[in-house]
Amino acid sequence: MSAHAETHAQPHGGAAGPHRNYVKIWAILSALLVVSVLGPMVGIRLVTLIAAFGIALVKAYLVAKNFMHLDIEKPIVGWLLAVALILMVVLYAGVAPDVEKSKGQNWEKTPGYHYMSPQAEGESHANEAGKKAQEHESGSSHP
Repeated sequence: MSAHAETHAQPHGGAAGPHRNYVKIWAILSALLVVSVLGPMVGIRLVTLIAAFGIALVKAYLVAKNFMHLDIEKPIVGWLLAVALILMVVLYAGVAPDVEKSKGQNWEKTPGYHYMSPQAEGESHANEAGKKAQEHESGSSHP
């Protein structure tokens, strides 16, 4: 083999990444999509949640490894990703106990605990009044 052919036998940049079969990865991701869509039809909430989050983690790993090429990046990229994930879990763990409570020291979640602006509240009262008036009119016309 000539020297020219030897230089072209190796990929440019010197480091070759692993060969990826993108059709196989696409098929796996498609199958996981079907499972995650059909999973809630089972009707068991705990199984559905575990399967959904498990499938989401597997799909995120496959995309990050094969399409974002994080497996051939410098280690600092993986560390930054891990730190971001840890901070996200810490943030959720910090706010979840307060957000998920139904009562607090000086407050209580009621069925209408979401804030509505006075304008939106006025519109909803006007809609309710219009519906009641319409029901009253239709009720009085029928004996």
